[in-house]
This record gives sequence, structure tokens and C-alpha cells, in this order.
Amino acid sequence: MFRPTEQKVKVIEIRERKRLHTDELLVLNSIPCKDKMSLPFFGWEVTYDDDSPRVELEASQTPKDSGVYTMFHGTSVANARLIIANGFQKSPGGMLGKGVYVTRDKKKAERYPLKNDPSTRVVLELRVRVGRVKRIDIDNHPMQYTWSTQGYDTAWVPPNCGMKAVPSGLEEDCVFDPKRVKVTSIAKAPDTVLSELQQLLANSLRNPDDAGDSGAVDVCSLCKRKTQQASPHIKQPCWGCGQNICTLMTKHVCRASF
Repeated sequence: MFRPTEQKVKVIEIRERKRLHTDELLVLNSIPCKDKMSLPFFGWEVTYDDDSPRVELEASQTPKDSGVYTMFHGTSVANARLIIANGFQKSPGGMLGKGVYVTRDKKKAERYPLKNDPSTRVVLELRVRVGRVKRIDIDNHPMQYTWSTQGYDTAWVPPNCGMKAVPSGLEEDCVFDPKRVKVTSIAKAPDTVLSELQQLLANSLRNPDDAGDSGAVDVCSLCKRKTQQASPHIKQPCWGCGQNICTLMTKHVCRASF
């Protein structure tokens, strides 16, 4: 069994095998992990006090400055090929001015391009380094088009903020520097081109343009937290259900039957 990380933990919740009643729930608060006894359990849930944000946020959650997050971009098949091969280019204009328009809401990305038939649309999954973020949540915001000239890297429109420019009410982001946005996978594509796009992306990832990814941060595929150079996260099968887990995951519910 692994030794949990010794990072500060606010709450750790552990359930003993075959004990499901509330009065048998063992809750340990603010005790270093290294001091806890080993016992069989269903899983855990923790809250970290560190500054390493997860890359997956709900649409309504405020992104942290310098965070690295999973987002999506809807485009056409032809443009998807160009983006994978050459990277993103700034949109010349839009609701938030120049930049690369992305969203954390996959359903929103699936709507684009608006005039394309749904069967011809592609959704790219992205890794986005947001840098310094400016919240834009009202129509005619004084920095709606000038945020990038005021020291901000990303403009964020939260969901359901009431802006007339976003009638759908869905979350949206605009990243000024295209080098902050990298394609990591094909989230959705027509069956006729899916394999082709996946192969193009695989080739691109094998031959990255290092100069174009200065300051990039690696992200653990399991816990979705930033990793430090030469310090990969510990990954192993769960001792109960066999699912592949990372020891820094904030939550794991074992699927095994006890």
C-alpha cells in the first residue's frame, strides 16, 4: 500500500470495510497523513492547501491566475487539420477582441462553427495556460476589448452572467497568445476523419515545437494536477478495485464489492 503524500490536508474521510452506517464513519481532521494507521477502505476525499490547481474546472468556477486547464474548441475539419499541424492563430476579432476563443463547456464547443452542419464539426480538447485572467461579466465592460493591453493573458466570461453578447449563457474564454493553447486530443469528430485527425495529432505530439511551448507545465493524466519536472506522480492499480489511480487524486471511490 502506498504512503500518502505529506502535503497539508484539510479533510480525509475513510470508510472501513463493510461499515456503511453514518455513526461508523471515521473522520480525521487536520492530522498529517504519515501519522494515520493503515486499514482497508472504500476510498478517500481530500482538500489540498497547496497552489497546484486541477486542470478540470466546472464552468462556474473562477480560474486561478497561472492555472493550467482543460478546455475545448469547436472548428471545421479543414481548420482542425491546420490547427493540429501549425497551432492556433488569433481570431481577428470577436466578443472579447483578438485571441483564441475556447470554452470549458464541451457542449458549447460542439455548436461551432455555427453555420456548419453538425456532422462536419470537430471538437478539440486543449491544455490552456491561462496566465493572468480578467473577468468580463457585463455588457460594454470597460476592458471588454482592451484586457490584453492591460497585462492580462485571458478574458473569462462566466456562465449565466447576463451578457447580451452571450445569449446561450455558456462559459467562454479568450486567450490572447496562441502559444498558451495546445491540442491534447480529439474530443469529437466525424467517423470519416477521426482516425486521420488522431494520427495527425499523434505525429504532432511526437515532434513538438519546443520553442512554441515555452513555460509549459506537465499535467498528471489521472489527478489532473500540475507535476514538477523530474518528479512524476506515483501511479498504481487500486488495491481494492484495480482501477489505475494517482496517489494525489482528490477523490477515489473504490468500485470493488466488499
